[in-house]
Amino acid sequence: MTVADRIEPHQLPELATLFRSAWWLTDRTSAETARILAESDLVFALIDTDRLVGFARVLTDYAHVALVLDVVVSPDARGAGHGATLMEAIVTHPALQDVRSIELVCQPDLVPFYSRWGFTTKVGQSLLMRRARG
Repeated sequence: MTVADRIEPHQLPELATLFRSAWWLTDRTSAETARILAESDLVFALIDTDRLVGFARVLTDYAHVALVLDVVVSPDARGAGHGATLMEAIVTHPALQDVRSIELVCQPDLVPFYSRWGFTTKVGQSLLMRRARG
C-alpha cells in the first residue's frame, strides 16, 4: 500500500467510481473532479498494487488552517485500516506540521475515528454554515 500525492490521468475513472461510492460525492462531474484535483493544495491517493482504494485532499494556507476534505475508501476495502493510513499521511505530512489548526467535517458516527488523531468536537460555539448554489 502506498500513498501518492497525485491522481494520474489513467486513475480518473477509478476516482469517479470511488466518489460515487460516498453519498456526499455522488454528483461530482468529470470537469469538477479535474478542477478539484488541480486546485487542491494536497492530494492523497491510496494505491493498493495498481488500484486506487482511497482518496483525501487538503485545502490550506500552510500557516493558520488546513481543511481535510473528501476522505473516502472503496467500499470493498473498508474496515482494513485504509482510512487510518490516509489520515496518518495527512496529519504527519511535512507541509502541515506548522499549521495551527487542521479541521474537518464528519458525520457523528465518525467522531471516534477522527478523535484518534486529536480531532475534537469542542470548537466553542462554532457552527457549520453553508451557502449553496441553486
